[in-house]
Amino acid sequence: MGVLLAVEGLDGAGKRTLIDGVRAELSAKGLRVGTLAFPQYGRSVHADLAAEALRGGHGDLAGSINAMAILFALDRADAAAELANLVDADDIVILDRYVASNAAYSAARAEQDADGEIVAWVGELEFGRLGLRPPALTVLLDPGDEVAAERARRRGELDAGRALDAYERDGGLQQRTGAVYRQLADRDWYGPWWTYRSDDDRAALLTRCAEIIGG
Repeated sequence: MGVLLAVEGLDGAGKRTLIDGVRAELSAKGLRVGTLAFPQYGRSVHADLAAEALRGGHGDLAGSINAMAILFALDRADAAAELANLVDADDIVILDRYVASNAAYSAARAEQDADGEIVAWVGELEFGRLGLRPPALTVLLDPGDEVAAERARRRGELDAGRALDAYERDGGLQQRTGAVYRQLADRDWYGPWWTYRSDDDRAALLTRCAEIIGG
């Protein structure tokens, strides 16, 4: 049975680039590596409803912190069987965002910190009631809020399909989310965390992956 590794960070932090690189290097070492990204836009009705709400659809849906959090949680619940199959088939499964993203963004919207009520509620909802498996390691990709925001802005300009949504356009929200992410990492929320910055040596992350795979 494989292990779960979740990669978290703000939009524009470079999660996809890091995941693609780590996947290639681990695969080159003979390991079976699976990946899954959340939200599952285009694959999950719950994720698509959330995306539409963030672009002005569905009335006042986007205004409810809890309603949006439930949609993102149900998106992950939709993938439970697929995720279980990946864990059974691969040595490591790398997730592009997971439950911590819901906790961080929800807390930031509510202007709470990592010890606030909504973070505890998200953890109980997803890991408790919905029965999602906690990751063996969560990697927080943290190049800095300003760097991430600039990357996200440029990405939106170059690709109309990735135009900024309401969360991404809100600079204050992004900064607060980054702060909550760092608090979650400091607290090892639902398992060990490791912070990866742009000047870190990727070899250190690969070594950590090998350690968790080896048990």
